Amino acid sequence: MSHPDYRLTLRPLETPRGVSSVVGPHGVGASPGDKKSKNKSLRGKKKSIFETYMSKEDVSEGLKRGTLIQGILRINPKKFHEAFIPSPDGDRDIFIDGVVARNRALNGDLVVVKLFPEEQWKVIKPDSNDKETEGAYESYLPEELCGSLLPQQSLKGYNDSPDVIIEAQFDDSDSEDGHGNTQNILVDGVKKLLVCLHEKGKEDAGAPVTKDENISMAQDTRTLPEKSLQRSAKVVYILEKKHSRAATGFLKLLADKNSELFRKYALFSPSDHRVPRIYVPLKDCPQDFVTRPKDYANTLFICRIVDWKEDSNFALGQLAKSLGQAGEIEPETEGILTEYGVDFSDFSSEVLECLPQGLPWTIPPEEFNKRRDLRKDCIFTIDPSTARDLDDALSCKPLTDGNFEVGVHIADVSYFVPEGSDLDKVAAERATSVYLVQKVIPMLPRLLCEELCSLNPMTDKLTFSVIWTLTPKGKILDEWFGRTIIRSCTKLSYEHAQSMIESPTKKIPEKELPPISPEHTSEEVHRAVLNLHGIAKELRKQRFVDGALRLDQLKLAFTLDHETGLPQGCHIYEYRDSNKLVEEFMLLANMAVAHKIHRAFPERALLRRHPPPQTKMLNDLVEFCDQMGLSMDFSSAGALNKSLTETFGDDKYSLARKEVLTNMCSRPMQMALYFCSGMLQEQAQFRHYALNVPLYTHFTSPIRRFADVLVHRLLAATLGYREVPNVEPDALQKQADHCNDRRMASKRVQELSTSLFFSVLVKESGPLESEAMVLGVLNQAFDVLVLRYGVQKRVYCNALPLRSHHFQRVGKKPELTLLWEPEAMEQEPVRQVITIFSLVEVVLQAEDAALKYSAILKRPGTEGLLGLQDEEECDHDQQED
Repeated sequence: MSHPDYRLTLRPLETPRGVSSVVGPHGVGASPGDKKSKNKSLRGKKKSIFETYMSKEDVSEGLKRGTLIQGILRINPKKFHEAFIPSPDGDRDIFIDGVVARNRALNGDLVVVKLFPEEQWKVIKPDSNDKETEGAYESYLPEELCGSLLPQQSLKGYNDSPDVIIEAQFDDSDSEDGHGNTQNILVDGVKKLLVCLHEKGKEDAGAPVTKDENISMAQDTRTLPEKSLQRSAKVVYILEKKHSRAATGFLKLLADKNSELFRKYALFSPSDHRVPRIYVPLKDCPQDFVTRPKDYANTLFICRIVDWKEDSNFALGQLAKSLGQAGEIEPETEGILTEYGVDFSDFSSEVLECLPQGLPWTIPPEEFNKRRDLRKDCIFTIDPSTARDLDDALSCKPLTDGNFEVGVHIADVSYFVPEGSDLDKVAAERATSVYLVQKVIPMLPRLLCEELCSLNPMTDKLTFSVIWTLTPKGKILDEWFGRTIIRSCTKLSYEHAQSMIESPTKKIPEKELPPISPEHTSEEVHRAVLNLHGIAKELRKQRFVDGALRLDQLKLAFTLDHETGLPQGCHIYEYRDSNKLVEEFMLLANMAVAHKIHRAFPERALLRRHPPPQTKMLNDLVEFCDQMGLSMDFSSAGALNKSLTETFGDDKYSLARKEVLTNMCSRPMQMALYFCSGMLQEQAQFRHYALNVPLYTHFTSPIRRFADVLVHRLLAATLGYREVPNVEPDALQKQADHCNDRRMASKRVQELSTSLFFSVLVKESGPLESEAMVLGVLNQAFDVLVLRYGVQKRVYCNALPLRSHHFQRVGKKPELTLLWEPEAMEQEPVRQVITIFSLVEVVLQAEDAALKYSAILKRPGTEGLLGLQDEEECDHDQQED
């Protein structure tokens, strides 16, 4: 299923500023302009820097015997010489120290590692203030856990048909894999236990390890001698190159004009410091690049790695294209899409030929004989106001006995996507639509997304429906699955539905509602919305009683200037009752379909599981909460949800503390994953942790997710509409893996798009002020969650006009005391104590570099903004989050 160009790559939003001189693989060598490296390269046979990869056979044998371990490589975006793979037993990650040990693997690759002998393992110093793992984790919250939402301008918006756990959603509702915090590289205050670096780590002059990097929430390991080692390993094989091998960055001339290399190559410096620097042939470069290199200093290029030899510190690459000026939205967006392997090309003529040609298209007469005709029913869609790909509709008919017939009607996308066709292949390869702030990269051609499949009002549409008989309390009395034809009577936005919920007895004026087909009245639609809302509240209440978890995180939405496309403002998206209504019924449909297809095809059902949190990180969090005097119960998803709900009040300070703790709780969470039921032995592994249900799948968004198309085909076979798909469990698992990879890439791209627009907003409209809450304290800096915008930033003491600052532990709690320089000679210095959960005022302001912004603290009790002091005083290696 995978294609080398469309692979997952995890690019941090911002890269360390102090490390440009060692952007690439140098734990060992020097930059190309360095004399040593030049001489070495001209001396005939060069000495190998990297080890030859093991043979496939030896790797396979080693994995079977347990002498080798496989896992996804994560490179720390702040200290690129540090990398990790997850430990198979859920304990502390396995550490891969330096570029040489990483052996040319890139971030996100599936690698095989061999452990070093114990004497070479990383020693964890009890009092170390080097928080080495900080920033090495990406956020993996499944949508079902936190709800994620789409950028406001995108077609599908904030949360419509959730299949998630959720409360705030992502694309359209199945908010499940995404957590929408914009700066996803969370300061890892929860993982502490840090370590002394091996001496050789110091060779990375560009990434100094300073004491202040550790967020001190750390346990004292002196009492835990058995925990004072972290297993270390080296990469011996790359099982799957999941990184796209593409990067955006800048072109430079080599430093040594007299070297042989200077006449043949330019140096490409990737913006993502986790990617090595790359030699690119001068013939690929613009014609006047050698004579006028300064003209290109701010031009963003895309380069693809084509080779990386064992005897070279640098990879070899090809310049793919020039994107435009750094810091501009479209070039930066294209760079993000390319790095993450998102195919945003136009659909080919072969693919478009698979679509119905005679337009306007009408439903063939024979389909009416095969389907239940629901066109007379009061069925409607509820979506973001900007949505154009409407893949779910709802209906609610009161029955004479006081119960309700409730229907979820999903676009029958599989009807238009013949298995094995060119259209099927491209949809399977893309696997998901990708929602950016300003646009959508669709999985299917727009004719399908927005016209043929979209459940637009007052037109006949092919659907797949789940219809229940429900009591007012949400108890299921009967359930029906089948292919249907509907005619939506109106297209409600979330705002329309919300106004109906908030005005249960008042008639809403026609002018405030969208057009409704003549067969139905606004009163009928209003009544249906109220009945659905009543049942959804009961369903939701019962889900949380049954032990579901939701980690709501702040999510940003933007207003854009219609002319320029630049952000004019932003706000935290509010997840309201109308969102929750849609979400509950989408969850119900997904669970119902999961049980139906698993009963029919126990070996080849495509399901979605959510593993429990990582043990080691969860234990660290438990200990942190104990230290802070927070009575949190982490024993199950439901217990955690109850703790978060009941521990905090609803005053501003309590809600801010809850935000911070929710953020920390997201840390140990794992990704939710598609899988084939025949590939896992234990049915206990099928469970969805956040939803706390035994079986779950995705059925409700086939316009934007290929997994749902596969599930539709399985459901159709279950109901006898088609033959059983001829796919073996291992082939279905490959498709599931590819959907997981592309979903993760899409989530990262969405987060980076949000971050890009927020950076532009700070640059264009800043400085921006906000209250913030401290979520980690270091020796000379502290990390904050900026409450108005939901971003996390590090505030540095040396960027503030302080007389002095002092770090200490009070008990086990870290505390930083700031002594501010008085504004006037006769005044006394102001003393400010910073601890975790302190509420502070910060200012976000642009830096000189394009799209970089920093946070500084406002002087207590003043209204004026503070400016950065001498920039050189700042610790540049830590400056960016």
